[in-house]
Amino acid sequence: MKKMVITRNIDQDYITQINAMIPDWELIVGKDKNIWQEHLKDAEIIAGWHNGIEEYCLAPHSKLKWLQSWSAGVDYLPLEEMNSRNIYLTSANGVHAYPISETIFALMLGLTRKIHTYVKNQQKKTWHHAHMGLEIHEKTIGIIGVGTIGKETAKIAKAFGMHVLGVRHSGKPEDYVDEMYTPDQLDQLLPQCDYVVVTLPLTKETNQMFGAEQFKQMKTSAFFMNIGRGEIVVEADLIQALKEGTIAGAGLDVFETEPLSPESPLWEMENVIVTPHTSGSTDHYNQRVIENILIPNLKEYLSGHIPSINLVNFSKGY
Repeated sequence: MKKMVITRNIDQDYITQINAMIPDWELIVGKDKNIWQEHLKDAEIIAGWHNGIEEYCLAPHSKLKWLQSWSAGVDYLPLEEMNSRNIYLTSANGVHAYPISETIFALMLGLTRKIHTYVKNQQKKTWHHAHMGLEIHEKTIGIIGVGTIGKETAKIAKAFGMHVLGVRHSGKPEDYVDEMYTPDQLDQLLPQCDYVVVTLPLTKETNQMFGAEQFKQMKTSAFFMNIGRGEIVVEADLIQALKEGTIAGAGLDVFETEPLSPESPLWEMENVIVTPHTSGSTDHYNQRVIENILIPNLKEYLSGHIPSINLVNFSKGY
C-alpha cells in the first residue's frame, strides 16, 4: 500500500478530503514524530519537513517521489541529493504574501512615524516628540525580489503614492512596479530609494548580496528592511552602517544566526526594529498551504503529471 505522510496537525476536514483523493493509500498525519517516523522510509509523498527526516526518506531504499515543503524557503533542504534522486520538490511560496507585506509596511511605518520610539517612551511614561517628521507618502521604494511577496508589497506601496522600483532576474515588467531592474543593476537602483526591502530567497547568488558597498550606495536617509533570509546581508556591515549613519535605520525579521544573540548591538539600537522571524506568521497558513498548493498539486500528481504549483528549480535554488 502506498503511503502519504503529513508532518503537521491539520483539521479533520482536510484529512477527510485528502483521504477521499487517495482511498487506496495509507495517510499518516500529525506533528508528533512518533506518529510518522517509522513510515518515512515507505512514504511516496511527504508534506512538511523536520530535521532528521533525510535519514529515513533519503535512505537507499526510500520510496519518496515528492516532497511538499511547508515553508516558502527551501535553502535548508538537501537540494542536491533530492535533485540527484529526481524527487519533486514544491514549496509553500505565496502563502506569506499578505502577512509579510503587512509586516513590511508595519516596519516601514514604525520607523518613519517613530512608533517603536513611542512604545519605549510609553513604557517609561515619557512624553517626548522624538523629532518625528517623516512621511511615507510619495517616497521611493526599492523591492529587491519581485515575487509573490514583492508584488503584494508593490501593490500596497501604490496606495501610498510611492514610486516603486523592483529587482528580478528576468527584468520582466510587473503591475504596480514603475521601473524594473536586474540584480546586476542594483547599484543604479539603491541611490534612488528611500526604502530598500529585501524579499529574496537565499541562494548562492543572493548570499551576502548586501554588504558595506551596497549600504554606501544608499541614501543616508534611507531605511533598510529584510524579511528574506539573514545570510543575504553581511550583518557586521549592516551594524556598522547603522552605527555610522550610513543609512537611517532598519527593520529586520531575519538574521545570520537565529535566535539573534543577546549580545547583538541590533537589540539596543534606537533606529532598528527587530522581529523574531515571524513576518510570515498567520492563522491562515495551513489553509493556504493545503487548499492553494497541496491539494491542487496532489490532483496533478495522482493524474500522472508533475506537481506544478511552486515546483522548485534545483539549479536556481527556489
